[in-house]
Amino acid sequence: MTARDVHHPRHRLDVELQNPIRLSILAALRRAGTLGFAEVRDLIEVSDSALSKHASALEQTRYVRVGKTFVGKRPRTTFTITRAGRDALQHHMAALTQIAEIDED
Repeated sequence: MTARDVHHPRHRLDVELQNPIRLSILAALRRAGTLGFAEVRDLIEVSDSALSKHASALEQTRYVRVGKTFVGKRPRTTFTITRAGRDALQHHMAALTQIAEIDED
């Protein structure tokens, strides 16, 4: 690795957001703030199990807060993006933009 490599924007990519499902979850929540399980699932076109798995990972990193309530007798799960999630998404997208804009020498 050269000194130049250390400054490459790829080093600023968030490891958690390199997964396209996790990136899609945060992107959907960035626009809405809070969405229901089915809404996120349908927006990003994934299975229930895939959404559960990746939302749990985002909850562990504190990028997403998972809410569990009941509407009558039916359980309702919601996802809310946190400040840490917004910041992580913003920094990740800035690094991707910088990577895309690097001029070839």
